[in-house]
Amino acid sequence: MGDEWLWTPKPSFLSAWRALPPKETHQVLEKITLLEQDPMPDGKAKIQVKRKYQGKTVYRIRCGAYRIFYTFRDPYINLLALLRRDEDTYNEELDVEFLGGFDVELEDHPRAVQPDWERIFAPRELEKKRLPEPLTAELLANLHIPKEYHARLLAVATEDDLLDCPGVPNEHLSLLLEYMFPKPLDQIMQQPDLLLDELDDLLRFKEGELLSFLLRLSPEQERFVSWALRATGPTQLKGGPGTGKSIVALYRIRSLVRKLLEMGEPAPRILFTTYTNALTKSSEQQLGQLLGEDARHVEVRTADGVARDILGPAAAFPGLVDNDTLNRLLRQAVAKASFEGAVLQKQAQQQALERISRSYLLEEINQVIVARQVGTLEEYLRARRPGRKVRLSDLQKKAIWSVQETLAQLLRREGLETWQQRRVRAEAACSNNHTLPCYDAVVVDEAQDLDPSLLRLLIRLCKSPNRFFITADANQSIYGSGFTWADVDECLKFQGRTSVLKANYRSTREIGEAAQSYLAAGALESEAVEHKYMNNGPLPVVRSAHNEAEEVNLLARFLPGAAREFRLGLGSCAVFCPTAKRGEAIAAQLAKHGVNATFMKGRELDLSRPGVKVLTLNSSKGLEFPIVALAGFASSHYALVHAENQEGERDEALARERRTIFVGMTRAMRALLVVVPAHTSSPLLTGFDPKYWNLGERSYETCS
Repeated sequence: MGDEWLWTPKPSFLSAWRALPPKETHQVLEKITLLEQDPMPDGKAKIQVKRKYQGKTVYRIRCGAYRIFYTFRDPYINLLALLRRDEDTYNEELDVEFLGGFDVELEDHPRAVQPDWERIFAPRELEKKRLPEPLTAELLANLHIPKEYHARLLAVATEDDLLDCPGVPNEHLSLLLEYMFPKPLDQIMQQPDLLLDELDDLLRFKEGELLSFLLRLSPEQERFVSWALRATGPTQLKGGPGTGKSIVALYRIRSLVRKLLEMGEPAPRILFTTYTNALTKSSEQQLGQLLGEDARHVEVRTADGVARDILGPAAAFPGLVDNDTLNRLLRQAVAKASFEGAVLQKQAQQQALERISRSYLLEEINQVIVARQVGTLEEYLRARRPGRKVRLSDLQKKAIWSVQETLAQLLRREGLETWQQRRVRAEAACSNNHTLPCYDAVVVDEAQDLDPSLLRLLIRLCKSPNRFFITADANQSIYGSGFTWADVDECLKFQGRTSVLKANYRSTREIGEAAQSYLAAGALESEAVEHKYMNNGPLPVVRSAHNEAEEVNLLARFLPGAAREFRLGLGSCAVFCPTAKRGEAIAAQLAKHGVNATFMKGRELDLSRPGVKVLTLNSSKGLEFPIVALAGFASSHYALVHAENQEGERDEALARERRTIFVGMTRAMRALLVVVPAHTSSPLLTGFDPKYWNLGERSYETCS
């Protein structure tokens, strides 16, 4: 065994540790220090209490009225739980509920106990259970819960009232719930491992000097932190939802900073960029914790923010066109476009154009011609269109080219431009301006949602190709329609420098397999990847609603019921909707049912706010919540059958929308509900396989 141990506490241990009275704190710390000397059982204070759990032997060390449960494997000691056991009444059988039995070799993926969803959905008042012990001012002080919340918390006497204590942020409720209702071993083992720099960090955390800990990477994730740093070209890390791509990207930045400093670069500059505003704030906070003072070497920006800065004052003009204006100008462009050739040829081009819907025409112009910077009709006629399922003839392409030229003229006349045009303009400015500052390294998270022009821009800003690192998952692409890396830039070749993360640490096996079964028809990448899930839980749930009132009734029962089932606060719940309008309505209607809920736009996201968070599906990207519901489909395009579109257009739209719903599903960590309109025939909202989904006691026609 190694001479120096590394400590990896579970969140359950830290919650109990923080609640300890001062006297017991030093006693427990002394016992933990003994483990540092030798964690092996001695048959007295230290004993083995469970032969194996998921391949790990569980031990217990006695400390007065407390028991410390732990596992170890060189060089880590994993602190699992800290449980109070009164000496005068203690016997070994009190641990049975926590351990789930003694000396039992559990299978790698034990089937979780299924909640009684029918009872949870039943429209009746549940009996309120009193808390196991009263909340006290001493306990609240030990947990460092701000005094401004003490009065309302000290008035709480029941479990339900604690689950939804008005005005108290979820982070504080979670601490209290963890203390009041210690989790059994199987749930604790599914929690992430946190990492202490040194044992004294426990005291700093107890005293409120240290607010949080870094996440310990798995061996699979750890391998990619410094992987291929000495390569000759860029590196790509792929992986499905919950595999930790973004966390690896942050740790990779730490490796890059250290390497550049060792090479003698006194002030390295590294750019970390992603697609959404919601992710930049949390990434910046994590990097601050991970890097300390070295965080000054890293800029955290959205890719569009980088483009805007490159354009400088010129970004204010032309202005960005809104959707309504763009659709109006597109209609004008179709009417005014001039077609070449004789009368019959012009008529043929007009008819070819009419066979394409206006939405697909706009996507073709923005995502293929503009974003991929196709400069001439000849280039467009030769262009590959990966991800586009409608096969276009040369005649149709000529007609589309004429429309896009006319649309560009109309936009210029009104002093407007699209996002895609602005990105291309920024990339061109970068290529032509050799005085622009460059970065020593560039790390791009969720690269699949960036336009090729933005990726080209980021490549131009990186001094060395081998320090260009991206994470990507094509099957989480909800904005674009797909492209190959070769279409982006000849420098972006990943031969021998692409790898895949397979272990999902976010969602349970049940949620992950159900989401994958739903995605199948919309996958952009069909390569066989063996998914590995670290957690288990109940089957996700599908229910139908005949109207909006019935839908909100379902949500008003599911969200508090699931929170109660998992002993979580309502702040752990989220509802994802197709549109902001429906999201605002659901939040307001939930509030009328007594469920505290707030609709939030992506830029207004506040995860610390009490109550249920209601967001659009598109805003859910990159987030995670223990309990998730997808709802609000009845009044959206998701409920339509797309019968008005030709087959290729319909297939492409359905695949993209299916990926969007898939992203929403995979934000769920422990429980998932999908509410679908009754009697819908939309392929997006039917066909849920009962092997993977809980469809209820009766057979819903929407789920057959």
